[in-house]
Amino acid sequence: MESLEAERERAEALDVAELADAIEAIGFECTRCGACCKAVDGCEGEDADEEKRADTGGEGHDHTATVFPDEVRELQATEDYDWRDVARPMPYGLVEGEDGPQGETFEWALQTDDCGDCTFYAEDDDGVGACTVHGDRPLVCRTYPFSVALGGTSQPMGEAVDEEGMVRAHECEGLGRDISREEAEELARALKERAIRELDEAVAVRDRYRPVERDSGEVVVFDSEGPKRPDGSRVE
Repeated sequence: MESLEAERERAEALDVAELADAIEAIGFECTRCGACCKAVDGCEGEDADEEKRADTGGEGHDHTATVFPDEVRELQATEDYDWRDVARPMPYGLVEGEDGPQGETFEWALQTDDCGDCTFYAEDDDGVGACTVHGDRPLVCRTYPFSVALGGTSQPMGEAVDEEGMVRAHECEGLGRDISREEAEELARALKERAIRELDEAVAVRDRYRPVERDSGEVVVFDSEGPKRPDGSRVE
């Protein structure tokens, strides 16, 4: 496997036109179905069984879109949100203790509501979904359902269902639809930027990682800025 630095160089060298060609070949149009913003097992009406939600533990069920620390702050600024309003520790790597999740993780995920859906997702009376912070949405949301085939980058929503060159496509009902060249190039630019950012984050996490003492029942998130508590404050 290539080093993160080597993969970072490959990401920097990605050709936007070639990425756009691949996106055009696969095809995509957002249908606003909201599937990429919602939990796999959603609530069953307003009086959903809370015990059922608790039993899932979030892992593999809740919406888990990766968000970078600076993207959290940008979203905080849109409505003067608290850190916890925007992000939560990525559940992967955490275990369920007596008082809730505990352990170490290495990413932040967008915050979710009681049903496990992205907290920034909303539907109108006709069931049409929309992002309430669309203009400030993170790169992983801007580029879904695509990713690039580079080590150290993420594959949102599981394994790819289609692939063209360096571009991977993930589960989405909008795949296979016509996309304009302008939209394909916009997606390609964002996809390249995300790949570079993901690898920058991975390198920084690796280089800044240091074991920290934590109490039983405590969660520590190691991101590119160092170890943090779930509220975004630094662990000294």
